[in-house]
Formats: sequence, structure tokens, C-alpha cells
Amino acid sequence: MKPRDEKKLAQIYEVTPQLVVKKGLSGITMSDIAKAAKIATGTLYIYFESKEDLISAVFDNCKKAAFDSYLQGYNPKEAFKTGFKKVWMNMLKYRLEHFDEAIFIEQCTHSLYVNHSPRQINMQQLQPLLCIIERGKKENFLKDSDSLTLLVFMVGGVWQLAKHILYTKKDIDNEAVQSGFAICWDGLKK
Repeated sequence: MKPRDEKKLAQIYEVTPQLVVKKGLSGITMSDIAKAAKIATGTLYIYFESKEDLISAVFDNCKKAAFDSYLQGYNPKEAFKTGFKKVWMNMLKYRLEHFDEAIFIEQCTHSLYVNHSPRQINMQQLQPLLCIIERGKKENFLKDSDSLTLLVFMVGGVWQLAKHILYTKKDIDNEAVQSGFAICWDGLKK
């Protein structure tokens, strides 16, 4: 059996979110993905048994990349607000620089095409972020509300700001980013 070509796999992972943004999850076919990845459709089936398997694998890959990026440079020994802001900024940066992947993640989270429970995976991946929220509550920086609700508020604000910047084609200026963070912080702080 021929070994997997990592370059082809990387190309599949790259083009799939782009196609989903253009056509939607139900609108793409294995043939579309193969064509965009510049491989034969039969070759695509060597890597993935079905569209659902492919979508699930790309979803897992995108989620891992996103969550890994969120914690870049975070140090729990830093002052809480400094670390929290770093994570917030990382989330915004990821969404701005990987918009197609972020849209893809959002669509897959609510889709039947993912052949495993996104909620179960999300809770595992969310643990480090929930720990940050818990730390903020413990150190009396954040409201004493449900941690998941606070995290949803944080992530939702970042996501909506990224969409606003990209959809309105606004230049990303420091003032807008700082204002977005301040609004989020004010909404979460005690």
C-alpha cells in the first residue's frame, strides 16, 4: 500500500475550509475537494472513506490549531489581566488570520457532517480556557457566574469583532482592538 503523502493531506486540510465557506458543508462534494486540492478523487478516498470522515478530520485539525494558538505565550504566573488579554488577543488574531477555518469550525460545530460529538471534544479542548476563567474568578477579577457562560461571552465578543472587521473591510487599528478588549473585560470583570 502506498504511504500517505503529507503534502497532499495538508492541501486537503487547506482547501476544505475554503470550499465550505464558498459552498457550505452540504454544497461540497469529494470531487470538489479533490479538484481544489489538485489530486484525483480516487486518491482522496485513500485518505478518507467518506465526506463525513474528511469533514471530521479537517474539523479536528482546525480545532486543534485554533486552540493551540489561543494559549501561545500565555503564562499563568503573569498578572491575571495580562494573561487574559494575551489569550483574548490570540483568539482575535487567529480568527482574523484564519477566517475560513474559523467559519468552518463554526459550521461544523452545528453540523451532522461531523461524525463524533463536537460538544465532547469542545469540553476537552476548552479545559485550559475554563481554567483561566476559574483563575479569574478565584482571584476576584471576574464575575462569580458560570465559567462556561463567561467563556462563551468572551469568545462571542472576539468572534463578532473579527467578523465586523473582516466583513466591513475595516483596517485593523490598535484603537479598535483595545476598545474591543476593554468592552469584553468590562462585561466580565467583577
